[in-house]
Amino acid sequence: MIRALIKGMPKGLLAPRHWPSWLGFIVWYLLVQLPYSWQYCLARWSYPLLRRNKKRLAMAETNIRLCFPALSETERQALLDENLFSTAMALFETGIAWFWSPKRLRRLYLVRGEENLQRIKDSTQGVLLLSAHFTHLDLGSAMLGQHFVYDGMYSPHRNPVYDYVQKTGRECYAKGLAIPRNNVRAMISQLRKGNKVWYAPDRDLGPKVSIFVPFFNVPAATVTATGKFAQLGRAQIIPFTQRRLEHGSGYELIIHPPFENYPTGDEYQDALRVNQFVEQEVAKYPEQYLWAQPRFKTRPAGEAPLYQRR
Repeated sequence: MIRALIKGMPKGLLAPRHWPSWLGFIVWYLLVQLPYSWQYCLARWSYPLLRRNKKRLAMAETNIRLCFPALSETERQALLDENLFSTAMALFETGIAWFWSPKRLRRLYLVRGEENLQRIKDSTQGVLLLSAHFTHLDLGSAMLGQHFVYDGMYSPHRNPVYDYVQKTGRECYAKGLAIPRNNVRAMISQLRKGNKVWYAPDRDLGPKVSIFVPFFNVPAATVTATGKFAQLGRAQIIPFTQRRLEHGSGYELIIHPPFENYPTGDEYQDALRVNQFVEQEVAKYPEQYLWAQPRFKTRPAGEAPLYQRR
């Protein structure tokens, strides 16, 4: 990773105005070289500090309340507390994904669904690797990259240093192309060539590209692109998830069976299928999902916003 950063670095990123960002990355890099057990303990110690971000805290509280109405207030606060820990742990997990060697990373996880993993490896048809926004999203993708080459879609970051490090880090573990999210043509082209492409559709990208589909019984603006990508790219959908094991004992990379009879050509049913899969997996370990995102920002006509403006 360090060699790749130095080799491809644009000279403009060495300007003095970027030095604070580089200093932050140096500290981050050194932290994630610590033993994993130390990183786990540091996240346990530091996660209460995340309560200072009132906007994200309120967003996570609202999402948990909406999605788990049967929980008592005490249970919701306990879930929020564990979710804050997962969010703090994401700092280390993302650094592990970008900065650890493949050999060191391979000792950190086990694989479930070996038969589906082999199916991906053997496929000559394009594969859309369906993921979801768990807090350890980058780490799961890095673990997947240990087994085969794939392309990944990404959203550019406003900070040019962060964007460069993010793109370089992901290219190191995915090995394929880093496709900007708005470059649909490139994605479909790669699928038609029989390549594998990572994609996580569980974000609110606005009404122009979405329809309202239930997510935990809450109308959620859900992109219709997943079915279209599968149809136009003549690709199969094979989902994967990852989970953090208890007591800092590592991770599981779970390769799920491919979607059968997908896409159907019905936008609503295809989007619902994706939401149901994500909901099913989130329900297994909800504390590890990225609740501090505006999943329900777009509302049906006439409905009030769910997040308070600050």
